[in-house]
Amino acid sequence: MAKGVNKVLLLGNVGKDPEMRATPGGMTIAQFTLATADRAKDAQGNWADKTEWHNLVAFNRTAEVVRDYVKKGTQLFIEGKIQTRSWDDKESGQKKYRTEILVNELTLLGSKSGGSEGGGSSSYSRSSSSSGGYSQSQPVSAPDYGDTGITDDDIPF
Repeated sequence: MAKGVNKVLLLGNVGKDPEMRATPGGMTIAQFTLATADRAKDAQGNWADKTEWHNLVAFNRTAEVVRDYVKKGTQLFIEGKIQTRSWDDKESGQKKYRTEILVNELTLLGSKSGGSEGGGSSSYSRSSSSSGGYSQSQPVSAPDYGDTGITDDDIPF
């Protein structure tokens, strides 16, 4: 049987300040929500936004970055994988499920208000080395198209 692929790419804004905790062994864990929006025309032809909420979990160095730099409204680009956990509710005895995105890479894109905190981006990811270390990569410089004369009238939508 072929190996499957479990990869998620998300671009959105953090819904509320991250919740932080640590395991007895000292591992840092950050849990937070990310809102992504999709825009489509409704039956009347009006544009309507549909927001989807995602539960995210980050560990170790990535969780520390979340603790130090991420707050409600921060715009993030996330690469991770989907995981669904299940457990038995202690009060009702019912089986409960929670689907989460385990964060492998996190790129800080700025705040919801437009990035007044520097406007740049920083990327953090889990390293594949056995040490479990993390690395920060610098953003690649994008070409500047400011002098090409493109206006809003040139955009087809």
